[in-house]
Amino acid sequence: MERPRRERVSAHVTEVRCKQALNRVRGMAFAWSLNPYRGCAHHCTYCYARTTHAFLGLDVGLDFASQLFAKVNVADVLRAELARPAWKREQVAIGTSTDPYQPLEGRYRLTRACLEALADWSTPANVTTKGTLVVRDVDVLQTLARRAGAGVSMSLISLDEDVWRRLEPGTPPPRQRLLALRRLSDAGVPAGVALAPVLPGITDGQAALDALVRAAADHGATWLWAGAVHLEPAVRDYFLSSLAEHFPQALAPYVRVFGPPGAPAGARYSPKAYVERLRDRVGELKERYGLSERRRPAPLEGGDAADVAGSGANLPLAELPAATASAGAPSLQLALPL
Repeated sequence: MERPRRERVSAHVTEVRCKQALNRVRGMAFAWSLNPYRGCAHHCTYCYARTTHAFLGLDVGLDFASQLFAKVNVADVLRAELARPAWKREQVAIGTSTDPYQPLEGRYRLTRACLEALADWSTPANVTTKGTLVVRDVDVLQTLARRAGAGVSMSLISLDEDVWRRLEPGTPPPRQRLLALRRLSDAGVPAGVALAPVLPGITDGQAALDALVRAAADHGATWLWAGAVHLEPAVRDYFLSSLAEHFPQALAPYVRVFGPPGAPAGARYSPKAYVERLRDRVGELKERYGLSERRRPAPLEGGDAADVAGSGANLPLAELPAATASAGAPSLQLALPL
C-alpha cells in the first residue's frame, strides 16, 4: 500500500478542453458545482475528491496530487451555459472536487475568469478553498457579491501546525489562511470557515475546536459549518496509511468504523451518534462566538443585481469548517458508537 509522503509532490499539468463547465448537484445546499481543475496539489490525505482520479484510471494517492488537469476553456464554456435562456441563475459552488485556488491558479487564472463570467451573468456563487491566492481576486468577488451574491468559505480543520504538516502538506499554513480570511472580510467579501472534515481523535478535542472557532470569529468569519469525516474505500486505504505513519495512536477506531485497508466497502460515514455530538459541540461554540450556519448568497445591500447581462433570480451562497485537537484535550471518541 502506497504511503503518503510528507514533502510536497512535484506536479505534471495536462491542459484539457471540457465540454461542460457546470455540473448539476442533487441533495446539497447548492444546485450546481464548478471545478476549473482536476486533481489537487494541496495533497490533503483525507480528501474525498481523490476518488475522481479513479474515473481516469489514475491512482487516488500520489497521482491525485501530481497528475493535474487544467480545463483551459472552462470560462468560455461557462459563459455559453450562462447565456442559455433556460439558465435560472441558481447558486454555483466552486471548489467541490478540487481546490480552485491551488497553486495552478496563479498561472492559469481559470477560477478568476469563471468568477468574472458569473458576475457578468448575475449568478450567485460560493468558493471553498484552502488557497490564500483567493485574496488576489477581491475585486471580482466584490463585484459578484454586489450583483448576485458571493462568498468565500476558507477551509480549515486545525490550528495545530503538526497536524497541518502531516495531513495537508501542500496547503498554506493555518495562520496564513486566517490572515486571508481577515483580508476578505475587511474588503467586504462575505466570508466564513469550512471546518471539514473533523477527524476523531486528532482534531476534535474541546480545546482545539474552541480555539479554531474563536480564531475564525476573530478573523472576520460570519459563518462556520462543520462536517465529520467520511471515507470512500479507495480514500480510506490511502488515509489509513497516513494515520499509521503519522498518528498511529488514532488508527484503531477508524479501522473499526470504516474497515481495514483493502477490505470490501463498509461504512463510508461517521456514526450518527458521533455526528450528533459533534454538531452539538460545534453549535455551542458558534453561539458563543457569534457565528451563523451556512450563508445563502444574496446581493449585498445597495447592490445592483439587474445591471448585468440579463436580470434574473438572485439566489444563495455559503459554507464553513470544523475542528482541531491538541494533546490531552478530550476527544469526542469515534469508538463510542461501535
